[in-house]
Amino acid sequence: MLCDNCFFGPSYYYYCFEADNKILIAYQRTPVLNWEDKSKNYLTRAHKSWTVWTPPGESLPISYDGTHIWVARPSGKPVKLIQNYSRDVFINNDRCREAVRTKAH
Repeated sequence: MLCDNCFFGPSYYYYCFEADNKILIAYQRTPVLNWEDKSKNYLTRAHKSWTVWTPPGESLPISYDGTHIWVARPSGKPVKLIQNYSRDVFINNDRCREAVRTKAH
């Protein structure tokens, strides 16, 4: 969700993936400019790259290293996400939550 009544503030979107028998967690930091309507980001008109990535379905091609995950997009440049296991935001997925707990210790 975008931050409420932001005059240029960031929003963070977290994603959980399963790849190569491991759970990977990453986030996308998106600059936001909005007022009055918290569901809009007025910056995306000028910067299409600041549009929040929405997964197209259950399965998708990714690549990763120790710090990033790249998600392939059919229409161009891959989405670059930053791996991070410090926030337990996946309240409805025990496997993702366990990955956070395991990496935190």
